[in-house]
Amino acid sequence: LNAAPGRPPRKQVRFLPAPAPGGGGAVELVAARVPVLADHPLVRGPRFKKLKIGAGHRLDVKASGVFVLGIGHGNKLLTDLYNCHLTKVYTVGGLFGKATDDFSDTGNLVEKTTFDHITREKLERILAVIQGTNQKALLMYSNIDMKTQEAYELAVKGLIRPMGKSPPIITAVRCLQFELPEFQLEIHCLHETQQYLRKMVHEIGLELKSSAVCTQVRRTRDGVFTVDDALPRTQWNLRSIQEAIRNCQLKVETELEKTLG
Repeated sequence: LNAAPGRPPRKQVRFLPAPAPGGGGAVELVAARVPVLADHPLVRGPRFKKLKIGAGHRLDVKASGVFVLGIGHGNKLLTDLYNCHLTKVYTVGGLFGKATDDFSDTGNLVEKTTFDHITREKLERILAVIQGTNQKALLMYSNIDMKTQEAYELAVKGLIRPMGKSPPIITAVRCLQFELPEFQLEIHCLHETQQYLRKMVHEIGLELKSSAVCTQVRRTRDGVFTVDDALPRTQWNLRSIQEAIRNCQLKVETELEKTLG
């Protein structure tokens, strides 16, 4: 921001001495518009000296993907979006056949197991059980009577979600790729951490009478923000940031209006 072109200094009216008409050395005061010296960078310093930047749902050092930041007034919008309890989507990679102390493929090896008996059908059955169990938890923590008109209207709008604190909830999960010993899942969830998703991969391995470690956690959506909205490191400049804010403004306002009114 400090490298951006600065706006011209403000002007102020001052009465400056000037030679009076007719000569003779007489002086009179004449109104003139001059720059305000307080706006001069050598007097005031950089125009954007302090800029508040806030972080949304965080990513740990082993995860990647969409990471939302708020700039200035955007910090309040981040808080409002957090209160909407929006769903986040992850692509999670797994590897059957071994277990580690931190559930990731870079952790210390704890054991090795066989995995030849695992099929895609068995994996998808486990995923269906996980999704069904979490759907019950979603309804319980949403504190909504499913027999009411309110529940019907919220379901039509897709707004049935916990509007307060709750344990991590998986709203949907499906297998994207399966080629032993590797597999890849798409997980829609609320109130999760990346470590919780790694542990979930480990537990899937146990349910299949084997073991598994997580090879990748990548967030592809955070509420209204997707990978298409994200800026790679090569585009971290003022012009790209301004354009990204403008492009996302309508989506944020629409979601806040729909959820919080």
